[in-house]
Amino acid sequence: MGLTRDRGPIDGWIGDVRCTEARWPWIEIAEMSAMSSNPTSMTAIRGPQRGKRYFRLEDANRAVPYVLRIVDDITACYRHAVQIRQRIEQPHPEDHVEKLKDEYELAMDRLNELLDELHQVGVELKDFEKGLIDFPSVHQGREVYLCWRRGDQRIESWHEVDAGYAGRQTIGLLEP
Repeated sequence: MGLTRDRGPIDGWIGDVRCTEARWPWIEIAEMSAMSSNPTSMTAIRGPQRGKRYFRLEDANRAVPYVLRIVDDITACYRHAVQIRQRIEQPHPEDHVEKLKDEYELAMDRLNELLDELHQVGVELKDFEKGLIDFPSVHQGREVYLCWRRGDQRIESWHEVDAGYAGRQTIGLLEP
């Protein structure tokens, strides 16, 4: 599935970075090794995985406006699906349950399309209602997540892979 028409083609711009399907603003593991002047081993317990996309902070921040549009659509679609599900479970006399089930299925299909779109960008949705997104990154040879929440203008925190949202720390701690 390609990117939706309202967000633009896969060949376009994020901020002032030219992005094509082959070169989105993430770091492939081979690039990261070549760029690193840090002698730290890349084989830490939670080290980077081959083939996974990793974002630099500045590139993740450039991607935020694009990701925001997808997250806004996901949040709206999720709320709509929840409302339909509630009507299916507790229908009003005028509701046609079979029609509601069809509408629910369409909403879930759309939700899956939007999640696929986020996956293409290389980010992970952690909470449908809050719009929590993790951008995989690498710090000192280990995988970490740059943490963004719908409503934030830019990425302001990060956390270890196994720490989750509760373990987030200020982004300034990632600076060398």
